[in-house]
Amino acid sequence: MIHVENLIDGQFVNVEENFDDISPIDFSVIATIPRTKNVDAAVTAAKNAFGGWSSLTLHQRCDWLDKIADELENQIEEVARLEALDTGKPMEVALNVDASRSVNNFRFFADFGRTLESQEFKMDDATNYVVRKPVGVVGLISPWNLPLYLLSWKIAPALLMGNTIIAKPSEITPLTAHFLGKLCVKIGLPDGVLNIVHGYGPEVGQAIVEHSEIKAISFTGGTSTGKIVAATAAPMFKKLSLELGGKNASIVLDDADLEIAVSGVLRSSFLNSGQICLCGSRVLVHSSIYEEFMEKYLRELKEFNIGPVISEQHRSKVLSYIELAKEEGGRILAGGRVPDKAGAWIEPTVITGLSHTSRTATEEIFGPVVTVHKFDTDDEAIEMANCTQYGLAGSVWSKHRGREVAEKIESGMVWVNTWLHRDLRVPFGGVKDSGVGREGGMWSIGFFSEAVNICVMED
Repeated sequence: MIHVENLIDGQFVNVEENFDDISPIDFSVIATIPRTKNVDAAVTAAKNAFGGWSSLTLHQRCDWLDKIADELENQIEEVARLEALDTGKPMEVALNVDASRSVNNFRFFADFGRTLESQEFKMDDATNYVVRKPVGVVGLISPWNLPLYLLSWKIAPALLMGNTIIAKPSEITPLTAHFLGKLCVKIGLPDGVLNIVHGYGPEVGQAIVEHSEIKAISFTGGTSTGKIVAATAAPMFKKLSLELGGKNASIVLDDADLEIAVSGVLRSSFLNSGQICLCGSRVLVHSSIYEEFMEKYLRELKEFNIGPVISEQHRSKVLSYIELAKEEGGRILAGGRVPDKAGAWIEPTVITGLSHTSRTATEEIFGPVVTVHKFDTDDEAIEMANCTQYGLAGSVWSKHRGREVAEKIESGMVWVNTWLHRDLRVPFGGVKDSGVGREGGMWSIGFFSEAVNICVMED
């Protein structure tokens, strides 16, 4: 049994009321979690730490990011074990995706900070100097699907730019955030620079969003919750970054190389049990190669290893969409059943025969369920891909026309002949109901700092 505690001002503290952390693997209780309802103490600690932290040089803060990365890397097997325990994902995924990319996030922003160049704009009679100042105390709210990976994606640039942090991991998956807090205390990160509070979103999450001393909110999660965050934060003129839901399309054109397309699309369909906002849950295949593609896709699916979904409640949601698909005229080609074992398990499910405008094909399910649709022309595929309210990611598989088609997809990110291949310098975020703002590289630097211009007249 793990006893998760809040990290406030360099100390681990509990609250009067706690609740259980349930493993999706077998529904056993694996931890207790503090039910925090206010963040006043954490905010005070962050405010007190701000002056000292922000006064460090950029390169000194880069060194701290490297120290965190080093300690995470030294403990990478334990990070992966905790992530697999908390989320149910296979150990291989927890190690190679969650744990490894968490280390990379800190390492990347440390290196990126060291290469930041000052900006100057010359006029005939003056020079403009752009100075980046920290925002102040920032609130970071992360989801349950990639717990430490997505939290570290926010923490690293926030620290780099001199901010102090109130972080709230998902109440469903708190273990690696708690472990990160322990590592930061171990290496001597100054007290109050990173504060981690646990609890329910409507309680402690809302307390973070509405606190007047928290100047920026970076939120990753569902679109419905994102609307609440925006409605609360926008009237307070907080800086706001929202990375929300997705219903992404994987488009397989008639000239696709099926040797890479099948395995790539399959991975984008079911990695992390389909619980990645970037997953391709709509598979669009040109009619001329449809039969060959599906034969290979279903054959490889039999060997694809996934874990359970995150909870019994979430499994019920996923199963409800499978039933909806049947009502809408869909045909279950594979999966759709619950294995006879404890835990939130569900077979990876492939559905055909649905309209691309059906609810099943346009609403976010966020589980191991894909719908497959035929198309005859590039324009038809583009229209099908763009028909949802979401616009986060997507992929196009083609030997010759991939980039041309990708540029017509209404989405923040599109891969061509690959998926989840990430360069951390590029913008990350969505359009339409998939979010507001961008993070990554200079976009993260911009969000977690205030750009100030100083104009100096020359003699």
